[in-house]
Amino acid sequence: MEISNGGIDNTGSIITIKGMLSLLMQSVDDEKNEKKVISLAMGDPTVHSCFHTTHVATEAVAEALLSEKFNGYAPTAGLPLTRRAIAEYLSRDLPYKLTPNDVFVTSGCTQAIDVAMALLSRPGANILLPRPGFPIYELSAAFRHIEVRHFDLLPDKGWEVDLDDIESLADQNTVALVIINPGNPCGNVYSYQHLQKLAETANKLKTLVIADEVYGHLVFGDKPFVPMGVFGSTVPILTLGSLSKRWIVPGWRLGWFVTTDPCGMFRKPKVVERMKKYFDILGDPATFIQAAVPSILQQPDEVFFKKTLNLLKQSVDICYNKIKEIPCISCPHKPEGSMAVMLKLNLSLLDDISDDIDFCFKLAKEESVIILPGTAVGLKNWLRVTFAVDPYSLEECLDRIKSFYQRHAKQLQRY
Repeated sequence: MEISNGGIDNTGSIITIKGMLSLLMQSVDDEKNEKKVISLAMGDPTVHSCFHTTHVATEAVAEALLSEKFNGYAPTAGLPLTRRAIAEYLSRDLPYKLTPNDVFVTSGCTQAIDVAMALLSRPGANILLPRPGFPIYELSAAFRHIEVRHFDLLPDKGWEVDLDDIESLADQNTVALVIINPGNPCGNVYSYQHLQKLAETANKLKTLVIADEVYGHLVFGDKPFVPMGVFGSTVPILTLGSLSKRWIVPGWRLGWFVTTDPCGMFRKPKVVERMKKYFDILGDPATFIQAAVPSILQQPDEVFFKKTLNLLKQSVDICYNKIKEIPCISCPHKPEGSMAVMLKLNLSLLDDISDDIDFCFKLAKEESVIILPGTAVGLKNWLRVTFAVDPYSLEECLDRIKSFYQRHAKQLQRY
């Protein structure tokens, strides 16, 4: 368990995924290694030809653009038709109905995260973040002078939240508990029962929940996706999401910040006014992308969704099985959703590797393979791998990691 002081002074020490990726790419030895660079570090499936969006989405965008009706500014909270469509889409899985007034349109989920941090910041505030987690939360909190407190996810329990950890960390200045489900970077999917316990714990601690559901519905294991908003009557919830992952369009930057709160805490006049004023200073997603959202959400392409899930499940099976051939890494929990998995690194089997960062930099240099050290997502001597990759590249990448292990294995392990 770790508590780190958030603040403008420590932003330089926080590792971002893009920052680490840039450093790893610089370490690739192009002169000595003729192998094509393969990256399993970024959650952008669009770089692989097997992942592409549905024709429904592209046709909706084209129609909105060609209509020439959406070339101007949108209202700062988003087009009314877009907010209505998002409210209706999310309400399908909830026991109550959201309204357009509950929805604010953002430039991707990253902006929604920053909005949440900005609105919750106050002197002395702290926020509870999962470890491992998504580093943008920590960076945004640091810029907002919000103290970060990490609670552990338990790999031997399917990366469930350590509830005792949460209760020991929270105090009267805790402004939110962040839950990422389906899990990034762990690939876990929380059960209804576990989410219910989290809601009850947050209610007991008198803090709201930020539900990061950017990978919502991207599940392919035995557990169904349950939105945290189902428990909105137990505890106030801010739901963050986007088109990016489910529709394979991360570059469209269309996200949402939604108050899933049937009891109405977020509808207090001062709270609503503060939200509106903050959105007045933000940049919106492109208006024609917003205009396409109703058609995209109201015409679900089930064939497309099924194909995407089948591709991800195929990739997970390849990844999980081939990892068993590499003694120095292990997967404690087979992914059930999202696009990433955490792998445990066993340094005792390696001769000249000091930690996860050293492993990843040497792997990049020798094998032109880019994977993310677990340190970048809060877990030292683990590795974070994205499996949203075409099967051929994934197999090739894991074969190279196996070769890397064989070169660096301790003498006893080589025979």
